[in-house]
Amino acid sequence: MTKSSSPPRTARSAALVAAGILLSRLAGFLRLRAFAYYFGLKSDAADAFNAAFRIPNFLQNLFGEGALSASFIPVYAALVARDDRREADRVAGAVASLLALLVSAIVLVGVLATPLLIDAIAPGFTGEKRELTVQIVRILFPGAGLLVLSAWCLGILNSHYRFLLSYTAPVMWNAAMIATLILYGRAPLARLAIILAWGSVAGSALQFGVQVPVVLRVAPDLRFGIDLVSDHVRTVVRNFVPVFVSRGVVQLSAYIDTLLASLLPTGAVTGLANAQLLYTLPVSQLGMSVSAAELPAMSGAMSMDREGVQVVRRRLDAGLRQIAFFVLPSAMAFLALGDVIAAALL
Repeated sequence: MTKSSSPPRTARSAALVAAGILLSRLAGFLRLRAFAYYFGLKSDAADAFNAAFRIPNFLQNLFGEGALSASFIPVYAALVARDDRREADRVAGAVASLLALLVSAIVLVGVLATPLLIDAIAPGFTGEKRELTVQIVRILFPGAGLLVLSAWCLGILNSHYRFLLSYTAPVMWNAAMIATLILYGRAPLARLAIILAWGSVAGSALQFGVQVPVVLRVAPDLRFGIDLVSDHVRTVVRNFVPVFVSRGVVQLSAYIDTLLASLLPTGAVTGLANAQLLYTLPVSQLGMSVSAAELPAMSGAMSMDREGVQVVRRRLDAGLRQIAFFVLPSAMAFLALGDVIAAALL
């Protein structure tokens, strides 16, 4: 690989990812603060919305950024690194078609089976609180499907080292929800929760929509259609299964937390959701910035020559040291100042 065609340095890429995540997280904290202002920290509507959000969010977490990036980016980025852009775009189009078909089916089943899902994740909800949760879940499901497709856009943009847009796109989702709260904040809480769910769907569409023009520009040969003949598409599907299972185990743990919280007094589900947003900040801000920047680079290195394995090993070691350098002090900061941080934000 010549010097002129070498990818941007990982440090710069990681800085762009970190900047994008920071902007989206700041927007997320503003959304959290606005939500707490209008709903309070102890209301049935707040608990219903936060519990409802868990269910379609499960779809996003399983099929979205983590699983899709781990299975799709290595294959796509390797093709891009070999300058086989036409084949790369063909694989991307086939993966998008398979993903859209699968997610559409799951969204349909999820909307129809919502009452059963509520009984599984929030058995402590009864009466009007349960009915409100069912309504919100049915509204949120299509938005989660759009966020999965947004993760597909992220995979393409990251492979072309367009990190900033892909990680700032969630700002649009947060902004839509904040605007919804400001515009309809005087509504009764139950009605406001339903309106906010529609605002979330609109934000999901915006998050996906802002990335599409750039995706079409960097991947001009995209052709959508089901293709299970291609070896590269089969590799993506084969790699997706173990990642899907591993992320499913992690998500199951989060659902058990919500299930137990639903059996506690009003406010427990909301408090748990707020705490999880805060304590996952170091992982998303620092760990994700390094790993997201390294993944396309390591995928490209593996495709270049026999020395690729050694290059990947060195980059992996360096990346782990960078993550540990930042994450460990931040964990100590949460232990010492966690109550101060929570009080300042909420």
